[in-house]
Amino acid sequence: MALIKEVRGFTPQIGKNAFLADNATIIGDVIMGDDCSVWFNAVLRGDVNSIRIGNRVNIQDGSVLHTLYQKSTVEIGDDVSIGHNVVIHGAKIESGALIGMGAIVLDHAVIGEGSIVAAGSVILSGTIVEPGSIYAGVPAKFVKKVDPEQAKEMNQKIAKNYLMYSGWFKEE
Repeated sequence: MALIKEVRGFTPQIGKNAFLADNATIIGDVIMGDDCSVWFNAVLRGDVNSIRIGNRVNIQDGSVLHTLYQKSTVEIGDDVSIGHNVVIHGAKIESGALIGMGAIVLDHAVIGEGSIVAAGSVILSGTIVEPGSIYAGVPAKFVKKVDPEQAKEMNQKIAKNYLMYSGWFKEE
C-alpha cells in the first residue's frame, strides 16, 4: 500500500479512481484530482508547500515533486504525463503537457499548455515555455512549435493509456 502521510496538519487528498503504486509516497499538502496514477517509487512531497494536481495526470516511476518552503508550489493541470525519473521542483505544468523521462523542471518555471519537454532536459528556474512548444537540452531551449491538435491528441493518448495501465493493477 502506498505511503500516505500527514505532516504539519496537512493530509493528502486523493481524487476518485486513483492508482497509487505500492511504494509511492504522498506526503502533506497534496491535492490530486480524479483518474490520476502515481507509479512505483514516485514521491510527492508536500511537506514544505502545496502540490496541486488536476485530473488524469500520470506521475511515472521514480519521479519526485517538491517545492521551496514558502516560496514555490507545484501546480499540474489536467491530462499531464510526467515521465519516469522526472523532478518537478516548484513549477507549474499546464494542461496537456508532456514532461519526458529524466527531465528536471525547476522553481517558478511554467510549462505551457500542450508543450513537450524532451527527455533529459533541464528547464531552469523562471523559464516560461510557451504553449505548444518543444524544449530540449541542458539547459533546455526552444526547439520548435508543435501542431496544437497533434500535441493534444498525443498527450491525451498517453494520459488515457496510463489510466488503462493502472486498471491492470486494480484488478489484481
